[in-house]
Amino acid sequence: MTVQFTIEGLNSGHDRKSFVCGVFVLDRYLKEQAGQDIKRRAALCYVACPEGSARIAGYYTLSAGDVALKDIPEDKARRLPPYPAIPVARIGRLAIDKDFQGRRLGAALLWDAASRALRSELGVFALAVDAKDEQAAAFYRHFGFIAFDTKPWQLFLPLATVAKLI
Repeated sequence: MTVQFTIEGLNSGHDRKSFVCGVFVLDRYLKEQAGQDIKRRAALCYVACPEGSARIAGYYTLSAGDVALKDIPEDKARRLPPYPAIPVARIGRLAIDKDFQGRRLGAALLWDAASRALRSELGVFALAVDAKDEQAAAFYRHFGFIAFDTKPWQLFLPLATVAKLI
């Protein structure tokens, strides 16, 4: 049986307490910090819930950021304006509850984040992420993310690439 998910902004009706992804800092963030970040507009948090349920199967955060132009690979940087920093939309966290891992929900959340960044009314060049380890970096590279020249676990996906896929 295939489970359908709804992806929406985190709100007080979602069940944060039962979320366990296996990474303590990601579990704690959702349970203790995400609401404060939303109130302060430091980051927005989007959750995937099985249709008709308040249970959180996965989540990600999205915020504004920038990256140094000097860190972007030359073939991408030469097409950009010569500013010291280039604006990006940043995925701060992405996590899937243990009961829902292995179902490609991470890919769906990643696509949702890219789509939201593309629809944003802000000028941003790419979706950027700081992978926590090599396994996470490999996940992002699988979806076309490119490592920054000097920071292999910091990756980006040009939104022009996302636009071509739509």
